[in-house]
Amino acid sequence: MSKHMLKLCVPLLVAVAVAGCGAGVPTIRVGSKNFTESFLMAEMYSLLLENAGFKVERKFNLGGTPVAQAALVKGEIDLYPEYTSTGLLTVLKEKPLTDPKAIVDAVRAGYRERFNLAWLDPAPFNDTQALATTKAVADRYGLGTFSDLAAKAGELRLGGPPEFAERADGIKGLQKAYGGFEFKEFRQLGTGNLRYDALEHGDVDVVVAFGTDGQINGLGLVLLRDDRHFYPVYQAAPVVREDVLKKYPAIATALDKLAPLLTNGVMAGLNWQVDGPDKKAYAAVAETFLREKGLLKK
Repeated sequence: MSKHMLKLCVPLLVAVAVAGCGAGVPTIRVGSKNFTESFLMAEMYSLLLENAGFKVERKFNLGGTPVAQAALVKGEIDLYPEYTSTGLLTVLKEKPLTDPKAIVDAVRAGYRERFNLAWLDPAPFNDTQALATTKAVADRYGLGTFSDLAAKAGELRLGGPPEFAERADGIKGLQKAYGGFEFKEFRQLGTGNLRYDALEHGDVDVVVAFGTDGQINGLGLVLLRDDRHFYPVYQAAPVVREDVLKKYPAIATALDKLAPLLTNGVMAGLNWQVDGPDKKAYAAVAETFLREKGLLKK
């Protein structure tokens, strides 16, 4: 091989690691669920992969957990952001665990054995499920804890994603843990801004919330205290097809750099930039954050 050919064959170390000399640039299909935080994380994953030399096909807004998981197993996508206890309870249908490391270990082992899927490093933020209401409703019904809500549920309307009615970490699980939780009405509102719009307009009294929702502080809502510690830790991480990860280990190298940066405060702030009054595009918010952290090339 001539020196000229050798130079052509090694233009960039990253490109060699990703595609190999003479091979086409691989395309990674990144999915997301149907809410702001998932869009943001999936877009950050996509930008980091493009920065590492991959082409990315974005397949966002797939739906809830069952839809995203099915797409990954079927090979319609190669990775998407998932939450550790969602994987444990909803996908693997195992009992809840309290230790974050034990949760990660369990989902890694279970996903590998059952689906040939790998979990990369989780972010430190805890987007645990929660229940929120307005100060007016909390004052009127004396709501401060889940136990308070369990007792008053028959007078109240709950809004949340459709799957919440059946999930082990949804209404059925809360009923087992607390008793009560028999709501006057359950409205299927998805996991986006519809929940908070309905709450503000008085169409529902309580909504399913998540620990890093920007609306909690932004709208001055009351986050009810889980006084029996029903909900475990929900850390987010990329879930990747094992065959794709083995072929392109640079995926993990690129995405694991992001995980330590996503704390509770950071993630809530990013969510609020999109969902708050500024209504910034999630793609712009994701790119700005990565550039500020020095994770994208100039």
